[in-house]
Amino acid sequence: MTDPMTRPSRLLERTQILGALASKWQDAVRGNGSVVLVTGEAGIGKTSVVRAFRESLGAVRILSGACDDLQTARAFGPLRDAAAASCGPLEDALAGGAGEEVFDGALTELRTQPPTLLIIEDLHWSDDATLDVLAFLARRIDSVAAMVLVTIRDGGAAPGHPLHRWLGSLAGLPVQRIVLPSLSTGAVAELADQTDWDAATLHELTGGNPFYVTEALAAPPDDAVPATVADAVLARVRQLDSASIDAVERLSVVPKLVEFELADVLLGDRIDHLTSAEDSGIVQVRSDGIAFRHELARRAVEASLSGLRRRTLHRNVIGALGAMPRPDLARLVHHGLAANDSATVIRYAARAGRESAAVGSHRQALAHFEAALRYADALSTVDLARLLDDYAWELYNAHRFSDAVDVGERAVARYLEVGDPVLLGEARVRLSRHHYMIGDTRRAVETSRAALEGLERTSSLGATAYAATSYGAVLALAGDTDEAAPVLDRALQLATESERVDLIELCLNYQSLVRRDVDQDGRIALLRKSLALALEHGHHEHAARAYTNLGEILYRSAKFDELDVCLRSALRFTAERGFGSHAFNLEVHQALLRIRRGDWQAGEDALAAIIDRAGDPGMLRVYSVPTYARLLARKNPDTDLTATLLGAWHTAVEQGSLLALSFAGPALAEYAWISGRTDLATMVFEQWQTVCDRPGAGPVWGEVLRYCARAGVDIGAAPLDDVPERWAAGLRRDAAAAVAQWETIGDPYERALELVEAGTPEQTREALSILDGLGAAATAATVRRQLKSHGMQVVPRGPHSSTKAHPAGLTARQADVLDLVAQGLTNAEIADRLFLSVRTVDHHVSSILGKLGVSTRRDAGAVARVL
Repeated sequence: MTDPMTRPSRLLERTQILGALASKWQDAVRGNGSVVLVTGEAGIGKTSVVRAFRESLGAVRILSGACDDLQTARAFGPLRDAAAASCGPLEDALAGGAGEEVFDGALTELRTQPPTLLIIEDLHWSDDATLDVLAFLARRIDSVAAMVLVTIRDGGAAPGHPLHRWLGSLAGLPVQRIVLPSLSTGAVAELADQTDWDAATLHELTGGNPFYVTEALAAPPDDAVPATVADAVLARVRQLDSASIDAVERLSVVPKLVEFELADVLLGDRIDHLTSAEDSGIVQVRSDGIAFRHELARRAVEASLSGLRRRTLHRNVIGALGAMPRPDLARLVHHGLAANDSATVIRYAARAGRESAAVGSHRQALAHFEAALRYADALSTVDLARLLDDYAWELYNAHRFSDAVDVGERAVARYLEVGDPVLLGEARVRLSRHHYMIGDTRRAVETSRAALEGLERTSSLGATAYAATSYGAVLALAGDTDEAAPVLDRALQLATESERVDLIELCLNYQSLVRRDVDQDGRIALLRKSLALALEHGHHEHAARAYTNLGEILYRSAKFDELDVCLRSALRFTAERGFGSHAFNLEVHQALLRIRRGDWQAGEDALAAIIDRAGDPGMLRVYSVPTYARLLARKNPDTDLTATLLGAWHTAVEQGSLLALSFAGPALAEYAWISGRTDLATMVFEQWQTVCDRPGAGPVWGEVLRYCARAGVDIGAAPLDDVPERWAAGLRRDAAAAVAQWETIGDPYERALELVEAGTPEQTREALSILDGLGAAATAATVRRQLKSHGMQVVPRGPHSSTKAHPAGLTARQADVLDLVAQGLTNAEIADRLFLSVRTVDHHVSSILGKLGVSTRRDAGAVARVL
């Protein structure tokens, strides 16, 4: 029998895939760069394909890095590996430690010596910051002579991992996904040739997974077939002598690569004992260090160690890493946790968290802070207070707003014990933000006021400016605009005196909400100035806030073309830098824009996906829920949304913010009209009368008045001074002017409602045709009832079904889903293809089965093929 390890390595059934990679590389050489994703299950051969591809290129510029399977990933870990010793712009940017420079440094690196191949392996273990940079590159690589090649393991990233959002952000970009299939029976038979293995049995055992096949073939043939890969790996390791086994075990606790410097410390003069392990294919010596031939093999060896042995080996690694000039904090924390070494975790975890947060790896920062808190009892009061404060901020970034409040309050309590008024005041500022995000506006104002009062008694001008800006901002958001205006004026003065550009940006932002001496265009100008300053100075979170508020005011002003441009830039910016809460707001406004322009299905799907998304939405719920319910109210005559919209309304009233009232008020007023609930509209009208004079409220006040009037509320002599013409024209019964306004703006729904008011038979027919075409069945039914009650003898009938054109009565989106079901795609794959949530696809599939009168997906596919 021939030992398979003595034969040349063969890469079977991958020729077509290597050809596809070569083709993309040629495109890159011509200046048309792209991102290529090589995906597949563990052991399917992703690394082997990448290795074969890079070897086929010859002498080209290749930067290569890999993500490590650490308990908390290294910030920019694979990029640091790729840029090591390159002496280029990316290495320089990473050495500086700032996130913004890394974005520009990575792009410049790819442009420096074209063509360049950047390889990132095992992206499923990536940190947030690396994903942000790769998203940044993906949006710009089409004009760069470079190719970014990444490998991703199927199922390697847990649900909720930022990798999934990153993959979703690649839609429409120059990205190709290559899925590696398992080996066929024939390929397995070729590998098993001249061995004692039966090819069919081996294929059945391994499923054609190349790694499983290789490991099974390498194990000593005997009567017992290895049941798992671990058995196969350990069977091979046991063939080594005891010294070699010891060396292999010492390296097995280090994920991925063991640099030569680290290996020398861990093994000393015993490093030669790895020779037989290298000869047998267990480990491989690379240019940058020593690694197990397969990561699965390393895990199998590590898992076989006794608890005491594993702890000892992890402690050895801690000692070696700690002695290095610039120790990797994330790796130290990983090994500290694995060894249950409290001293190491206490020493490094909080530092690692702050380092990760500084470069935008917020998920990693959160994990590091949680690790540090395991040993909270060993920390001093001031260190614990700082740790809790930092942890609360990362909980906020992770959308865990209620947890952020709890931890933030613990931080403030500890700072009270410390007695440092500056640290206490700054912690209260951050706690105020957490209160606001859970919708507790009153506590947010109280906490922010206490922070300012305490800091005014100190000599810290910068901290006082910080608190004044925060207090002014929360007053503005809470609707106390007349009180907020002078606070923000003073905050701007303090920020200028203390040369705090970051605070100047925020002051300009929130002044746009409270100044009475500027119109809507003036508010937009303030926000654009805030945004420009934040982008210029690299203050990313402040830029994201400016984008968010700019999107809101452009929407209220019906500047939909400007809003479209703003949202495209803003969503790209927030996706690249991981600002989920700001992206939430922007995504809702993108859905609103689609609805305004008549693309209701896209808007509904987007809103459903937003609401289905895991996490704690906090006060952000006031954006999505009333918007979604309002759309459903227009479409579904038999759906009772009273409780949903009343709940959103009461929450908005309790918060008191103009933003919350602007979403919940018009939604409930329109629902009141459609459902014939004048009492609900009256409640909205009376509440909005108390806030209609706030700066910037005019557009929403006009919308509220228009729907309340339709619902039968006597709006009397309601003030219309700041109400834009598109609403004012309808309120003064000038239907022709109102129709013209909405036609210019490009909102078919509002135009249709004003056409009804115009009253001619032709305009009425056109209006009902528009409503029927949009799928506004409930609205159309309300309009028809009202027309009949006003004496119209012949009211145009609507279609028997909004889906009459489809032979099975499916909607257009359901027809799309059915086509993919017929192709054999799973619900998750359909969701990915159509950019829907899995839950939405589940609903569609259930409806399809019911309409087709079948019980299985297979039967549905069969019906689809004959329709």
